[in-house]
Amino acid sequence: QVQLVESGGELVQVGASLRLSCAASERISEHALAWWRQAPGKEREWLAVINWRGSIRDYTDSVKGRFTISRDNTKNTAFLQMDSLRPEDTAVYSCAAHRTPFGEGFDVDDAQAYESWGRGTQVIVSS
Repeated sequence: QVQLVESGGELVQVGASLRLSCAASERISEHALAWWRQAPGKEREWLAVINWRGSIRDYTDSVKGRFTISRDNTKNTAFLQMDSLRPEDTAVYSCAAHRTPFGEGFDVDDAQAYESWGRGTQVIVSS
């Protein structure tokens, strides 16, 4: 399994922007990558996914238009650009990887579909 390490989380004010990174321990060019988050007392929530080539992206409605997922396969890294942050965005943000060597589809919002997970990075949005 790929080892994933997130970074970039911090305490910010409402309306601020943050860019999270997810560094993989090995080549991830055959993996779909996703970002999830979990707020205190809430279930883990799927946020966004990007396919292996970076040509297909999808988002949950609550972050559409504010968050952007991207990847750099040459650096084995994925990113989540978060703009116009709100207090309800406060959570631990994690990245996950699912290997799709043939680009096959899968249930992107099913946590069990992902083989690899990072430990997460904390984002706190203060009002």
